[in-house]
Amino acid sequence: MIENATLIIVVILSILSFVASYFQYKEKGILLNNAYIYASKEERKNMDKKPHYRQSAVVFFTVGIVFLLVALGMIFRSGWIYTIMFGLMILLIIYAIASTIVIEKNKRK
Repeated sequence: MIENATLIIVVILSILSFVASYFQYKEKGILLNNAYIYASKEERKNMDKKPHYRQSAVVFFTVGIVFLLVALGMIFRSGWIYTIMFGLMILLIIYAIASTIVIEKNKRK
């Protein structure tokens, strides 16, 4: 019973991540990015939001895939799915750091 409830929660989180990714990609709604959240009102007005929206869209899409892989791992009880999931999470961390560096470099030009 608890496993079924957990599976449903994980699938819902995956769907929510994909929806958030879609809205970030379309640049609709609030920008869910640390650079925007921690910026002052003046910085927010002058900020080029496009690269931050793109970065957030990629991150939310990848998080959606990770949650989907967790759900598949729970359904099929397969260990190799978790290996792929952890590898994807490492790639996501590398992407987040690298894209932040690129955004900051481009901002200074």
